[in-house]
Amino acid sequence: MEVMMTNTVERVEVVLPGKVEPEGLQFHRGPVPVPAAGQVVVAMEATGVSFAEQQMRRGRYYDQPPFPFVPGYDLVGTVLAVGEGVGSALLGKRVAALTKTGGWASHVALTAADVVEVPDGVSPVDAETAVVNGITAWQMLHRKARVRAGQTVLVHGANGGVGSILVQLALAAGAHVIGTASTRHHDALLALGVTPIDYRSGNVPARVRALAPGGVDAVFDHVGGDGIVESWRLLAPGGTLVSYGSAATRDDEGSGSWPVLKLLGRVWVWNALPNGRRAYFYNVWAGRAYAKDRFRARLRADLSQVFTALQHGEITAKVAAEIPLARAAEAMRLAESGTVAGKVVLVP
Repeated sequence: MEVMMTNTVERVEVVLPGKVEPEGLQFHRGPVPVPAAGQVVVAMEATGVSFAEQQMRRGRYYDQPPFPFVPGYDLVGTVLAVGEGVGSALLGKRVAALTKTGGWASHVALTAADVVEVPDGVSPVDAETAVVNGITAWQMLHRKARVRAGQTVLVHGANGGVGSILVQLALAAGAHVIGTASTRHHDALLALGVTPIDYRSGNVPARVRALAPGGVDAVFDHVGGDGIVESWRLLAPGGTLVSYGSAATRDDEGSGSWPVLKLLGRVWVWNALPNGRRAYFYNVWAGRAYAKDRFRARLRADLSQVFTALQHGEITAKVAAEIPLARAAEAMRLAESGTVAGKVVLVP
């Protein structure tokens, strides 16, 4: 094992002990992990608060681990130590990783093959906004919907963590973008070149049809619920619906799997219809279980594209707030408030 010099002597982690309010999060301290063969130990510099953590604390995130566990879907940090079989060239490098859980900690042991280097000149907080959100946006736009210049797309939640990156990537691809958001975000969306619609107006489908009488070429829907049917109906012939969440059911009781299974059922039925339209339920982890090397290669390639777009100004990091890890409850409350634009980021 090779290690960088560091004065840090303990690890701090945030633990989700069960179905609790944000104030029920716990803090544990212990030794900094030692990397096993094939691993690196990363000193966290930024980790995010996403919809996944909001669902996990309610026990409603599909495929979440049993309580207690450390949440944290992604992170950015510096490699402090490398295990046997890992080249020393990674020491001192700033890297990013998708973790699903475990990111809300000062130090994290990761499989070296799962980390992606962050380019010089990109800060850890900016990079953090573009890890899971950027991968999700890039893969939905380019691998699922395959949006091309001149097409028209509808992005629900255009001011959100994923939505804000998605609209910028779509604009960079030459698409026309319609975005739903509350009115306080409309000026910012107009400045980007997005046509905004107030999602609270009650007439979103009619407004979209007025802007795109023949339908839109792609809809990106994080809301789910019964509204997903209207998203499907807004598609032009040959269009693509990409569903990637179920925000409408966030506060529901009962099984967290049912909204996902219901969406998957609808997708299956829609794809069986002979109308040339396609529907997908996007899962960032798809393929990891049975094609791990291919999954990693795709993740590395796509995240590198996102970081390049960030470097070149094609997308800008949207940071709603930077909050210390010790105030994780406050960060989660803010992320759940529906009042922020961009991503709430936890820092050491």
